[in-house]
Amino acid sequence: MPYFDAASAAPLHPVAREALLAALDEGWADPARLYREGRRARLLLDAAREAAADAVGCRPDELTFTPSGTHAVHSGMFGVLAARRRVGRRLVHSAVEHSSVLHAAEVHAAAGGTVTEVPVDRTGRVAQAAVADALGGDTALVCLQSANHEVGTEQPVQEVAAHCREAGVPLLVDAAQSVPWGPVPGAWSVLTASAHKWGGPPGVGLLVVRKGTRFAPQGPLDERESGRSPGFGNLPAVVAAAAALRALRAAAESGPDEAARLRGLVERIRAGVPELVPDVEVVGDPVRRLPHLVTFSCLYVDGEALLHELDRAGFSVSSGSSCTSSTLTPSHVLRAMGVLSEGNVRVSLPYGTEAADVERFLTVLPEAVRSVRERFGVPAQEPARGAAGTGEPTAEPAAGSAAGLVVDTLGRRCPVPVIELAKVIGEVPLGATVTVLSDDAAARQDIPAWCAMREQEYVGEEPAERGAAYVVRRRV
Repeated sequence: MPYFDAASAAPLHPVAREALLAALDEGWADPARLYREGRRARLLLDAAREAAADAVGCRPDELTFTPSGTHAVHSGMFGVLAARRRVGRRLVHSAVEHSSVLHAAEVHAAAGGTVTEVPVDRTGRVAQAAVADALGGDTALVCLQSANHEVGTEQPVQEVAAHCREAGVPLLVDAAQSVPWGPVPGAWSVLTASAHKWGGPPGVGLLVVRKGTRFAPQGPLDERESGRSPGFGNLPAVVAAAAALRALRAAAESGPDEAARLRGLVERIRAGVPELVPDVEVVGDPVRRLPHLVTFSCLYVDGEALLHELDRAGFSVSSGSSCTSSTLTPSHVLRAMGVLSEGNVRVSLPYGTEAADVERFLTVLPEAVRSVRERFGVPAQEPARGAAGTGEPTAEPAAGSAAGLVVDTLGRRCPVPVIELAKVIGEVPLGATVTVLSDDAAARQDIPAWCAMREQEYVGEEPAERGAAYVVRRRV
């Protein structure tokens, strides 16, 4: 069964498996002890630290192993913010950061700090000038991911790092998605990563704090890991994580370019999906992106239903769609980009993915999308109007406008509001409006996105007794 969700967790690397089994026999003792077993464990820990530091591009004494990537992000953020409290309490981050950064920012704001969110363009990329403009005299820390976890867009880390250095502000880079593909360039101050993204075992994170960066570990201090990650670490997992990262770097330097090969497979998906499936938007930067990740959104499709269809066909993929979330709210990344969120599919290829599996995915996808659309009552061609007496939402003349229509989709979830809008837009004259009533948060994002895809005019959102009224003017 092809596994296409490496951005969530990559399969355990064979080298990591071997190292883990060996370390379970040799590295179970406390590396802080002076007897034979402790010294042996210490040698393993030191070797793992040196290997990870070499792969990341830092000094071994700057690198700390943590229980997870999220733990590394939180420790890094609060450690810098606490150390620079006298300078200021402003935290700057992009609008598409990982939830670990956003959650920490919420805690910081609740404690009296200030948070500035830098917007992104439609590809999910921040403008380096926008970050530079956000750097005030009270800025304590800037957070910027090296590449986005949902759409793969790479961020201008090197350029932003130069602005931060000039302003005397530390930059924390969440490199969870990019570390498997090489060191992060630039004069960043703090870096975090997570081993299960590169084929190491889960439960191992990296926190790098470069020399000269003011840092004050929070919480009770511990004698281990320079006080930055208390407790007895999982040494066998650490050894396995470092071994996998070292193996990836060695393979990249000595063998065929796996990143280039996967980039070619992703290009095949990026080009093939719009040709094979109607009403699809491929999102993210087409050039400045991770080599193994592509994301696309399908109109008139429920994301969770589509993922189930693909799972039944033998493919493991993920989604940032609102309908796959327990909160039924749109992905903050897709929302910040202003792109379609419904029917969202993220494909992230692990090392060694076969071209034949990609071709089979492209064969299976059109039928999976067609099946879901049929289930939602969307024919192959968008009809002019929904059938009466079916129990589906129907259009009625808008009060005060003989030409306008009101579509009531209250109580219905994505993608129903957009489907009903598409059904009736042809029923109003050019220049007239359709008003969609909806209490689904996804409609606020997906109706404007549909308008952009269909060259219709999104007039705006108006208050309603329940939910909101989204007004669309027919232009074509």
